[in-house]
Amino acid sequence: MNDDVTSYIDKALPWQIEVCRQLRGMIHDTIPTIDEQIQYGKPHFSKNGRHAAVINVAKSKVSFMVFNASEVEAVKGVLRSMGNGERKTADIVEGQDVDYNLLAEVLAKASSGL
Repeated sequence: MNDDVTSYIDKALPWQIEVCRQLRGMIHDTIPTIDEQIQYGKPHFSKNGRHAAVINVAKSKVSFMVFNASEVEAVKGVLRSMGNGERKTADIVEGQDVDYNLLAEVLAKASSGL
């Protein structure tokens, strides 16, 4: 695990720290060979040198974006398409029940070709 990513997470609000730790663990469980680093000021997770996911802490939410997700359907209220649909994002707010299994399935499908 990258110390810079840990520092990024640890600077968030307590509820955001918990969400970020859960997401980070889920990413590593889903893609054991994942590399993590800070790029553009946020934790990016790469497989074979290509972006697979990013975590972004904002004022009132944590965003989890998956790349290479053209084949993944958006899920109303959970997962929205970004740009041309190649990226999918889940915005998580305080107190929200998060389906980490669904996010892991999305990540696994999207990163299978990397």
